[in-house]
Amino acid sequence: MNRIRVAVDMDEVIADTYGAMLDWLVDRHGARWGAEALHGRQIFDVLELEVADALRTAMHDGAFFADLPVIEGSQAALAAIAEHCELFVTSAAMEFPNSLGPKFLWLRRHFPFVDPLNIVFCGDKSIIAADCLIDDNARHFARFGGQGIVFSSPHNVDVTGYPRIRRWDEALAVLSEVFPAALAHSVVDAP
Repeated sequence: MNRIRVAVDMDEVIADTYGAMLDWLVDRHGARWGAEALHGRQIFDVLELEVADALRTAMHDGAFFADLPVIEGSQAALAAIAEHCELFVTSAAMEFPNSLGPKFLWLRRHFPFVDPLNIVFCGDKSIIAADCLIDDNARHFARFGGQGIVFSSPHNVDVTGYPRIRRWDEALAVLSEVFPAALAHSVVDAP
């Protein structure tokens, strides 16, 4: 049997972009929100226009993406997925084109086991030829040809209709539920 192809998003899935945005806002604007303000909403939805513009400007300078924290458990989980599946890391990086170089270097530093030829920077993720896409943003599933799997983030708590990974230590179990024939023995090896 062929190994399944798993595409994994970068921002808010393996790189804590959400946390970095909150830290940037606190450092520069003293802005803080409770969990209820961000529940089911994008950070940009709760910002005043000029603060949102300042954050977008910072993100357009690709350096914002150079030192993002790694989402807990993602390195071990992706290494395990790579043992059982064909792994791709995909990022809709065209929104912030200056992020390509910093994102690539970040991936090489934190995920050196991902083949550089399996790193895909794109705009519309429907071009990704994979069996599944693990992403925090369900809009990428609309025209994607495989199975969408939501990776939990505060902005997507109300998204339904897709399998969900809440933490990386449950990734192989969720993949085994979605693709039981292809990953029949993977749960035993989960990190």
